[in-house]
Amino acid sequence: MTAQEFNEKVVPMNRQLYRYAFRFLGNQEDSKDAVQDVFVKLWNMRNEMSSLSSIEAFSIRVMRNHCLDRIKLKKTVSLDVQEYFTNRPGNETAPDRCLEINNSIDIVRNTIGEMMEPQRSVVRMRDLEGYSNEEIAEALGIADGTVRVILSRGRNRIRQVLAKMHGYENERNKNFVAEIL
Repeated sequence: MTAQEFNEKVVPMNRQLYRYAFRFLGNQEDSKDAVQDVFVKLWNMRNEMSSLSSIEAFSIRVMRNHCLDRIKLKKTVSLDVQEYFTNRPGNETAPDRCLEINNSIDIVRNTIGEMMEPQRSVVRMRDLEGYSNEEIAEALGIADGTVRVILSRGRNRIRQVLAKMHGYENERNKNFVAEIL
């Protein structure tokens, strides 16, 4: 696709792509940025676009995926001890408590890393990256109900490992494990 064809077929979709982005993002500045980012992506893919039957449908799909990626970036969860204490006012910040939480976070990371696929991907995508069950099902090509089952089993495994580490029978540790998860 030449620059002239791109200007004739893709650039006129500017308003349509903006409206679509605004429905997802709900912010004018973010929507304008998304349109610019998508135009750059489409420009870089212009040679592949000439063989498409509907450039408009493809452009909308690229915008949708881009908006979902932006939303997911905002929903990510950090396993950072400093952030844990910063975002939870009133928690005790004693060094031993900080060390205990840091060890628990390492155990959660290791437990997730030791899981077999697709359990590892489902737990990571849902609990660390903030994807919805539907998005995970679509990305991994599995049923939504299967995602829920896999996620439940993965979380139970993490809970069991933490409970074993902290001596679940102790009421304080029981509350700590529930707080982490």
